Amino acid sequence: MRPFELSLTEASRAVRERELSPVELTASVLAQLDAVDGELGAYVTVAADGARAAAARAEREIAAGGPRGPLHGIPMALKDLIDAAGLPTTASSRVRAGHVAERDSRVAERLGAAGAVLLGKTHTHEFAYGLTTPQTTNAWNRDRVAGGSSGGSAVAVAAGAATFALGTDTGGSIRVPAALNGVVGLKPTYGLVPRTGVTSLSWSLDHVGPLTRTVQDAALVLAAIAGHDPRDPASVAGPAPDRSWQGDDLRGLRIGVPRNHYFDRVTPEVEEAVRGAIARLAELGAELVDVEIPMARHIQAVQWGLMVPEATAYHEQSLRAAPDLYAADVRVLLEAGELTSAGDYLRAQRARTLMRDAWARMFDTIDVLAAPTVPMTAVAAGQETVEWADGTTEAVSDSYVRLCAPANITGVPALTLPVAHGEAGLPIGMQLMAAPFRDATVLRVGRVYEESTPGAGRLAPVAA
Repeated sequence: MRPFELSLTEASRAVRERELSPVELTASVLAQLDAVDGELGAYVTVAADGARAAAARAEREIAAGGPRGPLHGIPMALKDLIDAAGLPTTASSRVRAGHVAERDSRVAERLGAAGAVLLGKTHTHEFAYGLTTPQTTNAWNRDRVAGGSSGGSAVAVAAGAATFALGTDTGGSIRVPAALNGVVGLKPTYGLVPRTGVTSLSWSLDHVGPLTRTVQDAALVLAAIAGHDPRDPASVAGPAPDRSWQGDDLRGLRIGVPRNHYFDRVTPEVEEAVRGAIARLAELGAELVDVEIPMARHIQAVQWGLMVPEATAYHEQSLRAAPDLYAADVRVLLEAGELTSAGDYLRAQRARTLMRDAWARMFDTIDVLAAPTVPMTAVAAGQETVEWADGTTEAVSDSYVRLCAPANITGVPALTLPVAHGEAGLPIGMQLMAAPFRDATVLRVGRVYEESTPGAGRLAPVAA
């Protein structure tokens, strides 16, 4: 197996046991990046010289005193909203042309302290305001969308051009591209991972989290980046991620199976795959419990009612100064936010409070909610709408955000992992959610499922 093909967990073990050096690993991943990224477009900035220097430094440190932890010497990427000192943070936008970060974001600082090797910055849908990442192609089929907004991070991991990556998630922007590219994506509990030094889309919905090859990889990254940061007003001194995700089975866990919302308007292949995965959870010892998703008909209205005005407020000055520098789709959304009244925004906030309370009551009856991550696999590049069997027409962006938005509104942890491939060979993801700060529980369920099925951590065909 070539070094770039190793998962984070596998690479970390090989580095720890001196079977592989950080220099060799980083060289292999950079070579893979160079070989595939011309066609995939995952990266906006590659810092190859800096990565080689960091890998050599990690190798010397490990030789002198052993690794600092599981991320020491492991090459990774950051979504181009996340500051890393000395590198551009462009948000994949002409608005940010020439902007170079003066200091590390808190998560980049923590990854640096853990000894991780930064390869570069990955493309996002402009300012994270979209679900396709048009600069980037799907790792499984170049004619399909990568998903967004963390499309570059997902594709880099799926193609072996990064051992892990960070993304951001405001309405599904980690989970959507992870599901469409067959990798693991974790949106942690709101406030668990600080966003200091991360360009905002919607401050009350934004999260930072990992995209990885396996669930165990995601747990290792979360342990490194989580923790209170007084510079982020949303950061909470919640319980530190523990190691209960390492449980061997699912006995005693109640898995909620939604009767509404999550299986409404999904393709037959997605429904079949996810229901099959849920049945596998029962075989592994979990008890399945039917649940009603509360306030389901209000989900999208609340999501857009919060996100649109907050995004417009963040961009107010630059939108007025240089509107033509924004892509047309993003500019329309930002201008729409100027029409949202204070009353509408406050009503959305009130509805969010009611929804959080209702979801808390739901999680009193179950430990984990299992559902599809997205209602269909990756659509063709340029496709704008989806026609459903019930005769409704839905925008692609609305379709992709529909099943992910509840976890952003309520702030609960949400994990997506691949469970199947559809007829076109495209990945299908299952989403696991739990009560706030039960991140270890979704990781446990995901890891037990993953280890019970073949093919975990499989790279996309472009890596062959």
